[in-house]
Amino acid sequence: MSKRAKRGKTETPVLPVAGKVVVVAIAVAALGYGLLSHPASVQPVRKPSPRQVLLPPPPPPARASAPASAAAPQVEIQKTADVPGRLVRQVVDYVSHEAPGTVVIDSGNTFLYLVLNPRQAMRYGIGVGREGFTWSGEQAVARKTEWPDWRPPTDMLSRQPYLPRFMAGGPGNPLGARAMYLGETEYRIHGTNKPDTIGKRVSSGCIRLTNEDVADLYERVKIGAKVIVLPVTLPNPATHRSLQGAPTDAAFRLPEPASPSNRPST
Repeated sequence: MSKRAKRGKTETPVLPVAGKVVVVAIAVAALGYGLLSHPASVQPVRKPSPRQVLLPPPPPPARASAPASAAAPQVEIQKTADVPGRLVRQVVDYVSHEAPGTVVIDSGNTFLYLVLNPRQAMRYGIGVGREGFTWSGEQAVARKTEWPDWRPPTDMLSRQPYLPRFMAGGPGNPLGARAMYLGETEYRIHGTNKPDTIGKRVSSGCIRLTNEDVADLYERVKIGAKVIVLPVTLPNPATHRSLQGAPTDAAFRLPEPASPSNRPST
């Protein structure tokens, strides 16, 4: 065999190997180009700058402030000094034919009874009208007020001109924490800022309880409830008024100008 033939046999397998190398090189180059021109979707993690590290997180959005017309908090009823044992609020045996919820006021013994059932009542110690300012009859609870304002009647101002013409409701108000107005009269069942007057005859006809007791009674008594004020025996019957039904203004006038007025204040 000639040298040319041998060389041909030797070079023949070399060409395909070189071609494969070229093809592989082209494929690798194409793949690298594709990776460079179309990076993976995974984004690199950015390191926070020093400024971002030092800055605190933004505060949460501020809540809208409460409207100015929001109701003021209720004044807390302070606990009063203990009253004598017989005047402490308590459930007692009390036989009555009145409907539950009826209020019976025994001015002579300074007790107020709230009928619970035919045989029991809640009993409260009360302060009542002094001589010349007592009364009896039937009325109904016309309205109820928490921390009522006080406006002394004209006739009371004539007797005590130093009194204020108006006093806003609050702990220092003579009407105390609650008031229940009786019918068309100016009589009220109310609290007092002078708990030491409970069990005494000191008012101008209104019925007073400690603030704690009047708050308790206020929650139990309904608008329209019957209120019975029992007659009281006094040394001078002429100083006691009997109110029947809903009295007119004339029911508060005494025939003798010198006699004390029966229109109440507290």
